[in-house]
Amino acid sequence: MGKKITMLDIANKAGVSKATVSMVINKTDNKISEETRKKILNIAKELNYIPNSIARSLSTNKSNTIGIILPDITNPFFAEIARAIEDEASENGYNVIFCNTDNVIEKEEKYTKLLISKLIDGVIFISGGDSSKSIKILEDNNIHFILVDRYIESYYKYYGVYCLNEKGVKEGIEYLYSKNNKKIAFVSGPKEIQVSMQRLKGYKETMTKYGIYKNNLVFEGDFTINGGKKATEEILKINEKVDAIFYSNDMMAYGGMKVLVKKGYKIPKDISIMGFDNINISKFIEPELTTVGQPIYSMGKNSCNLLIKLINNENIDKRQIYFETKLIIRDTVSMTP
Repeated sequence: MGKKITMLDIANKAGVSKATVSMVINKTDNKISEETRKKILNIAKELNYIPNSIARSLSTNKSNTIGIILPDITNPFFAEIARAIEDEASENGYNVIFCNTDNVIEKEEKYTKLLISKLIDGVIFISGGDSSKSIKILEDNNIHFILVDRYIESYYKYYGVYCLNEKGVKEGIEYLYSKNNKKIAFVSGPKEIQVSMQRLKGYKETMTKYGIYKNNLVFEGDFTINGGKKATEEILKINEKVDAIFYSNDMMAYGGMKVLVKKGYKIPKDISIMGFDNINISKFIEPELTTVGQPIYSMGKNSCNLLIKLINNENIDKRQIYFETKLIIRDTVSMTP
């Protein structure tokens, strides 16, 4: 294996000093002629030179790299957010390092430390549970961060991008009720995640308003397909016919629909189904899922923009950005006789 190409190699071939090459590579070449600059860049390209980003970040105090910590990359909701962040970061000259925690807090803390060791400029953080320790690590190391989608109890006033979850669930229940669905089961997410509790609150308040709330119609899931399947099996065991099931994310809705179809239920003739998120596949799987939509791409894009403003010490009007949800009416809800 040959030695790594260095700035000195480029300088020797270009007939200039190493300092001149450094200025061109690091874009501090205001006093260097366009001819020399192009010559150096062409030689660097010809030799497949890759700059030492760590060395550069030590000298400039900036790596032009941001980290994304997310809980489950297999969930299309997070994959779509990550894509939006990557698109926006690339547009603004930033690289991205993805870290998938599998909703495991220990992995989350490990990746937080890893990103800091890579000299990242900031982190977009989507919590997998009680993430206060990970956030404290970022704070102690003066790393800018933006919270997305999920609140963290002691950091609810910090910079963040969220959706109006409670309001979205209320709108969903109102729609189900307008279709004469009164026995509505609800599958929440894990109780340690704030967004789960917000959605559950929206369900409880609206059901109570109409005098139809029953504690035995609330089930806890984990925002996964398997979690939806397990919760649905529990719902089918109760000695009560259910008109509709409201899953607090689309992935659990798909898990539940699989169980119901296997049991011989026709959706929505026998039972109505509603999800939450409006992930891309919602409009492709039959029957198409009625769901409460979040503007996923916009959330990712805005979180990246907010982080870059923080990194560059730009003026920020709002510490938190809240997006409205939108009821997406498709084919899984019908009128109950």
